[in-house]
Amino acid sequence: DRGADTADTDRVELARTRLAETHAAAEYLGLASVTVLDNHDGDLENTAAVRADIVRVIRKVKPAVVLTCDPTAWFFGSQYFNHSDHRTAGAVTLDALFPGAGNPLFFSELLEEGLEPWKVPEVWLGWTNEPNHYQDITGFMDRKLQALWKHESQVQGGLIGFFESWLPIEAQENGKKIGAEHAEAFRVLTLG
Repeated sequence: DRGADTADTDRVELARTRLAETHAAAEYLGLASVTVLDNHDGDLENTAAVRADIVRVIRKVKPAVVLTCDPTAWFFGSQYFNHSDHRTAGAVTLDALFPGAGNPLFFSELLEEGLEPWKVPEVWLGWTNEPNHYQDITGFMDRKLQALWKHESQVQGGLIGFFESWLPIEAQENGKKIGAEHAEAFRVLTLG
């Protein structure tokens, strides 16, 4: 609700726009559902309340894989550093996964909601500087870009050109590492 460059931005309207864009991108990708934790832009913190919200979702969904940002990735070259919300999202998600999601003594109030502990076998960290896995995304580059364009309020102006040129080049470079046309880099953690 604050990710804009003008002081006269209506924060409530911006939040509504971002939520609608998130749902549009999810629908375009064919996702079954979207859960949005209501935090202000730039204010995400690793608190027990946020971890409980994430554990609640994990215990409901029971995922085989959780995808989040790499909290250790602060800098990308000399022209960009990672948004604090992205770093915090990665850290709070990892802290929710272990020990929270799989341990009945953490967030035991969720047991009263019928949400039993769930141990996630794998975590994939995107936007990482230490990849150990390259996922073949050949044939999906255009779809990835089209989903990104659904977040119109975040990628307007010069960012569109940047993403249109940078993302395919990065995907091609990653693809070469596994003999594919395009690939996305992840740091995969196997938890059990």
